Amino acid sequence: MAKVVIYTSAWCPFCIRAKQLLGNKGVAFEEISVDGRADVRNAMSQKAGRTSVPQIWIDQTHVGGCDDLYALERAGRLDALLQG
Repeated sequence: MAKVVIYTSAWCPFCIRAKQLLGNKGVAFEEISVDGRADVRNAMSQKAGRTSVPQIWIDQTHVGGCDDLYALERAGRLDALLQG
């Protein structure tokens, strides 16, 4: 199984949706909260090239945000990425 990392904020509805999709698939993930942590948000932004959350990585692949994750699911490509 691939390693999944998701940067989130507690009140972000897109973060909640992304975590629900991963949870429904039985995927364990490392969640990193950016709430009140400018250094963590800055590091995420540098790594992702984006400032919004969620930002999701599957192994070394930057998936993007919630919409990107759901697009992979609709295209039938998410499960293959999760298998590693």
